[in-house]
Amino acid sequence: MTEQATNGATPNAQGAQFSLQRIYVRDLSFEAPKSPEIFRHDWNPSVQLDLNTRQKSLEGDFHEVVLTLSVTVKTGEEVAFIAEVQQAGIFLIKGLDAPAMSHTLGAFCPNILFPYAREALDNLVTRGSFPALMLSPVNFDALYAQEMARAQQQGSAAPAPAQH
Repeated sequence: MTEQATNGATPNAQGAQFSLQRIYVRDLSFEAPKSPEIFRHDWNPSVQLDLNTRQKSLEGDFHEVVLTLSVTVKTGEEVAFIAEVQQAGIFLIKGLDAPAMSHTLGAFCPNILFPYAREALDNLVTRGSFPALMLSPVNFDALYAQEMARAQQQGSAAPAPAQH
């Protein structure tokens, strides 16, 4: 399942390679601190979503990317639930220069992981007997560009993967 993917990158002489090896849930958490009383309140939710990505190099050209979605939902001043999923993937990535590798790990891989994380989070919330949580798509390329701009303003040469 090897696909050629350059993402606007300059591949080395052997050409760039990108291959998804595995997608998995690294961690799940759900808490409904006011259950069952919260179910008797009018449902007027406010949603706070926090995104975080991190990556680590594994052996060879393998990399683990972890996308964390943390959601806190309140109705009025009461916390209805807190849910978190860490969706991870192992990717084989070869032949990219440093900027292209940074973009691939910081934007392209999280774009692949997001639908899986969104589904896991939605499943977790509905199992808690709350209405489905349909998160809007996220533009990780834009978030990555913002992180790059922020890092350049702070004088960093190569930013760490974005944390949002």
